Amino acid sequence: MTTVRLNSADPVSFDTDALIVGFLSGPGGPSPATGAESLDAAFGGKLASSLTSVGFSGKPGELAKLPTFGSVTAPVLVAVGLGESPDAEGLRRAAGAAVRSLAGTARAALAFPAGSAAEAEAVALGGLLGAYGFSRYRTGEGQKEPVSELTVLSGEDAAAGERAAILADAVTLVRDLVNTPPSDLWPAKFAEIAERTGAEHGLSVEVLDDKQLRDGGYGGLVGVGQGSVNPPRLVRLSYTHPEATKTLAYVGKGITFDSGGLSLKPSASMDWMKSDMGGAGAVFGALVGIARLGLPVNAIGYLCLAENLPSGTAQRPSDVIHSYSGKTVEVLDTDAEGRLVLMDGIARAAEDNPDLIVDVATLTGAQIVALGWRTAGVMANDDAVRELVVEAATAAGEGAWGMPLPEELRKGLDSPVADIANLQPERWGSMLAAGIFLKEFVPDGVRWAHIDMAGPAFNKGEAHGYTPKGGTGAFARTLIALAERHASI
Repeated sequence: MTTVRLNSADPVSFDTDALIVGFLSGPGGPSPATGAESLDAAFGGKLASSLTSVGFSGKPGELAKLPTFGSVTAPVLVAVGLGESPDAEGLRRAAGAAVRSLAGTARAALAFPAGSAAEAEAVALGGLLGAYGFSRYRTGEGQKEPVSELTVLSGEDAAAGERAAILADAVTLVRDLVNTPPSDLWPAKFAEIAERTGAEHGLSVEVLDDKQLRDGGYGGLVGVGQGSVNPPRLVRLSYTHPEATKTLAYVGKGITFDSGGLSLKPSASMDWMKSDMGGAGAVFGALVGIARLGLPVNAIGYLCLAENLPSGTAQRPSDVIHSYSGKTVEVLDTDAEGRLVLMDGIARAAEDNPDLIVDVATLTGAQIVALGWRTAGVMANDDAVRELVVEAATAAGEGAWGMPLPEELRKGLDSPVADIANLQPERWGSMLAAGIFLKEFVPDGVRWAHIDMAGPAFNKGEAHGYTPKGGTGAFARTLIALAERHASI
């Protein structure tokens, strides 16, 4: 567990194992950013030129490590590029990249532009997220532990440090769940973790098992989960505040492993499907974060948990299921299962009379085709709601782009035997068609948004900024930000 504190000490004399210094880029070469001016003098005015000689220019995310030879108290200096004029996300990414590069080092201090509480929080949060490591299944041999103690040399704003720690903990909770193999995280186990952790943070928790789901008419959850020996669960988490005037409902897709069911995925598309519960993870992390922050808003989270496997009891293409809303759905493809569990969760969430429902899901491969691995698609039944979600995500540093719900795509979901089919026959626009499908289960007059984060939830490439390889914890911070915005209305 990495800790963070803020301190107003001079970076030149601060006792730490590694000193991280932010550098701006410019036509004259790199220059120390605000918060690190005294360092150049300590190096006889030659720090910037020394960095230039090793090819360092100060561009965003660029790193260079130098021994200090006693010029400052710290034995190692890590220069990290901030670009010309870094915003909060630029600070987060730079801090994360630098701290991540110091795995195996116990203590690190960051001399960054952090004169305001917002800047201090950004630096602290980026550093904490960059210090993440998932070593539960490693024997420890040759393993470098993340930095355990971070200090932001920017003043002593305890509130900024505390808030950064809460946000980082929320993201870490999601990352750990996404990275856990499905052999150790099945629906009932996830529900058990939610019960225990939720109770620790004052959340009310209700869990419906497979019998209760069947008796309650949750046909989507039951249908998706019926092929597995690990039956489905629906978890309802709730946080209330005595001064709240707004209620938000979050619904998360929680497929703890997705084989595609009888519509089996190719093996190359299956090895990272432990991440298919990332939406439920984000909702869970957000509820814990909202509770710890004590936000004056009511928040409810639904974790729609199932394991999608093929077997003699699995649902079949052409089956018709009865959703919680009462609408019937023809299952044309069992690999389009996320929308089936979400339709039940959305319909149930509407009964709480929320001011806004947001569902978040690793829903379609088409999202990755359209927007890549780092940008989620946001759809909504109200343009203002869509823009609100995109703005909140952007401010939090999570890539999101508003997408339409074209009315002409609805016809592709027509079924000859049921109210709607779970898949359109054409592949074109399938991310949007999935959003249109979900919109069918949102009652009239209820504000709703859908976040498709199939790519952003899991980083299959190399680590970058504060984002590690594997589970990213994406969109927990966005959901917390949305709660904060509604708390201030």
